[in-house]
Amino acid sequence: MELAIVLVIIGLILGGILLGQDLIRAAQIRATLAQMDRYVAASNAFRDKYRYIPGDLPSAAALNFGFAARNGAVGRGDGNALLEGSAAGSTLLSGETALFWRDLYEAQMIEDNFTAATDANAACATPNACQAFVPDAKLARGNSITVYAQTGRNFFHITGITSVAAGAYTLRDAMSPVEASNIDAKIDDGLPLTGSVRAYSAIGTADAGAAPAAGVCVTDGTGTNTNADTYNTGDGEAFAETPGCGLRIRLN
Repeated sequence: MELAIVLVIIGLILGGILLGQDLIRAAQIRATLAQMDRYVAASNAFRDKYRYIPGDLPSAAALNFGFAARNGAVGRGDGNALLEGSAAGSTLLSGETALFWRDLYEAQMIEDNFTAATDANAACATPNACQAFVPDAKLARGNSITVYAQTGRNFFHITGITSVAAGAYTLRDAMSPVEASNIDAKIDDGLPLTGSVRAYSAIGTADAGAAPAAGVCVTDGTGTNTNADTYNTGDGEAFAETPGCGLRIRLN
């Protein structure tokens, strides 16, 4: 009888721990969604006030409004409405992709201080050092939020940043399929390869990422039948709780 009581107590404790972990994760997902909403709203407010999206503000306008200096060349404050990293099509943490966050801070539209950013190539040797250039995602687990342009649109990318050298990222997937699925479903269609929110892998890349590896974040990942591809969230999926995803979220 005493052993049975002990086992019941242990079961209750373990159940409480698991429930607590689920509640913490749900709170982190809600906080991340609210964070993304704030960044979108701040970007839109900046554009309404200054006529350009943050980071892309031309050099003359930046000087006139008292923002950080920029070269004015392509990717360095060219006013073309694309967030490019110091060159056309570049996804480096440099130029507009770095000044995006600094412009928002100096316009008093976000609280985090990113005055270390310039229109030159950024460099940070550790995840903690990279916090001077890009914000941490409320999701925690080492996720950060970057911006870049691709296919004529601007995007946020929630991903893990290991370091940055001469503007080039060393990234890692730091979000589980369960977390990615929850965020996608609340913003978009809940499918990893379609819509405005998509699963994007970042392991071992220095750029903005690519389609996720098959069978890790996404059940298939080949894109041959995108409506059938889903996040690996099933109870029997080995990767459901394993950090193996990044998310690309359309900014505009």
